[in-house]
Amino acid sequence: MRNTVIALGGNALGKTWQEQKQLTCKTAKAIVDLLEVTSHLVVSHGNGPQVGMIKLAFEESGKDMPLAECGSMSQGYIGYHLQNALYNELARRQKKVTVASLVTQVQVDPRDPAFQNPSKPIGSFYSQEEAQAIMAQQPEKVFKEDAGRGWRQVVASPQPIDIVEKNMIIDLVNQGHLVIAAGGGGIPVVLKDGHLDSVEAVIDKDFASALLADLIGADRFIVLTAVDQVAINFGQANESWLDRATVQDMEAYIDQGMFAPGSMLPKVQAALKFVKAGPGREALITSLDRAADALAGKTGTRIVAD
Repeated sequence: MRNTVIALGGNALGKTWQEQKQLTCKTAKAIVDLLEVTSHLVVSHGNGPQVGMIKLAFEESGKDMPLAECGSMSQGYIGYHLQNALYNELARRQKKVTVASLVTQVQVDPRDPAFQNPSKPIGSFYSQEEAQAIMAQQPEKVFKEDAGRGWRQVVASPQPIDIVEKNMIIDLVNQGHLVIAAGGGGIPVVLKDGHLDSVEAVIDKDFASALLADLIGADRFIVLTAVDQVAINFGQANESWLDRATVQDMEAYIDQGMFAPGSMLPKVQAALKFVKAGPGREALITSLDRAADALAGKTGTRIVAD
């Protein structure tokens, strides 16, 4: 029996509250299946579509809500649906496991180079003229053209360096609770003179989840995505799906440009960071539907030190 952290993709949770509530029921079944083969489980999740909807709702009402507050709202909104679905699935199987979701702050370095080159698009689309007018009135905001679709605000995506509530998460795990934490990569905060302040940024969910797994002493990290396994030469005639790979193998594939930025690349990089951070660790990349099969060695891409 092992301690495991799983990272759910935000897109897997739907784009409306009705769709999300339906999909979390399916998600809950897969998560409870994992409890059959692991002693403790912590769930992290993405929030891309959800935090975007929250921010857009405020923008359309003529109000500007900071990204940190939007992220915290998404943690509560998604956490509630996951808690509710997991409670019902656990009760259906007569398992006496309690579920808790925790609004989580994730510390970043204010000197992270990502703050000098904001690249993560958020919020509404604007014309070039509208974007330039906003930047003239609010110089702290940066807008960039987004793939021919219009101009959008961009924010930094710094690396996570610590999780503020880590000790609380460890306590909950040790007491046998199923914990939902670091949703959407967590709320980015910086430490200044002993005080925490939020920053306009988005932390990659997979990097935050890998750090969470490291800090709580997990020995297994599972990244759940849209495919059962990781492929090299994806979409080409010589496409090949990976069952097992070492850190050295995956680093070589990264150098060869095998994984798409913004898609599979950060998932692989997060998995490597976790495996390299401690002995005896493994990471799995697979789909939600096949997660239990992946743990049984029937599918998934398993990444180990050597």
